[in-house]
Amino acid sequence: MSLDVVVVMDPIESISIAKDSTFAMLLEAQRRGHRLHYVLPGGLAMRDGVAGARMSPLRVRDDPRDWFELEPPSRRALGAGDVVLMRKDPPFDADFLHDTQILGVAQRAGANVVNDPQGLRDLNEKLAALDFPQCCPPTLVSRHAPSLKAFVQEHGHAVLKPLDGMGGRSIFRASAGDPNVNVILETLTAGGAHHAMAQRYLPEIVDGDKRILLVDGVPVDYCLARIPQGDEFRGNLAAGGRGEGRPLTDRDRWIAAQVGPAMHARGMRFVGLDVIGDYLTEVNVTSPTCIRELDAQFGLNIAGLLFDAIEAGQARSAPAEAGGAAPPA
Repeated sequence: MSLDVVVVMDPIESISIAKDSTFAMLLEAQRRGHRLHYVLPGGLAMRDGVAGARMSPLRVRDDPRDWFELEPPSRRALGAGDVVLMRKDPPFDADFLHDTQILGVAQRAGANVVNDPQGLRDLNEKLAALDFPQCCPPTLVSRHAPSLKAFVQEHGHAVLKPLDGMGGRSIFRASAGDPNVNVILETLTAGGAHHAMAQRYLPEIVDGDKRILLVDGVPVDYCLARIPQGDEFRGNLAAGGRGEGRPLTDRDRWIAAQVGPAMHARGMRFVGLDVIGDYLTEVNVTSPTCIRELDAQFGLNIAGLLFDAIEAGQARSAPAEAGGAAPPA
């Protein structure tokens, strides 16, 4: 079955294909004979109640000097027979929210949106981990700086972070008695206007912040440990961390078993769990990465697992979609 695979992503000309998981998905979709369509930045739209986008037919190649080719764009409706990969990076701002609302309309018209737009709206990547408190370290979310400061005092060392960051941005390590705690909390909460998160510092970070990938709720057998370098305490690759692949531990699999079924039930087809030591710290649903690194280290095809699941779902839903596609946008 040949599908129309529509990708919503950050500008394709600016990606690093050696590390870009969306690019791995596009390569796999093209290898399977699916038609690729690239939504121009800001291209999602609605007309007369029909969701659509300004998009270009796309071809990709695994060549760091020349990795994509676009044909002239046109406006096209989204509906039955379309697989939409929603892979735009955070931040979750008003524009991201509106994009998910338009994709919700496309979904109701029959498009298969990966990940589910409602889930993208509901699952803040830091708060979502707290749906599984049995997996998490001691954590406090608050706008109240004195409460957050008291948490640091209680645990001796804590990590303080905003709820809407990515790539390790604006993450602070603080200790009891640190004279900078007040200004850190003032900055993160904007004087009490925004929530911030405090988590007990996990010294196991020196061994890596593990990214575990779930495909339809099932973990890939290997994770990528992102290991801090030099005097940096953050393991994020964007913050200079080194990626090292490892097999999952029994604890990793237990955490995945706690989280995976709930993600599957909510239509979150591709999810990244962040685990430090024995504890879950984040549930990444917007545009999880690390496919390319794990594929290269272990000879995997993680995007292939995802498209196996997508194609199986499309085959099951095909009789219900036989009524025809949505009208042009």
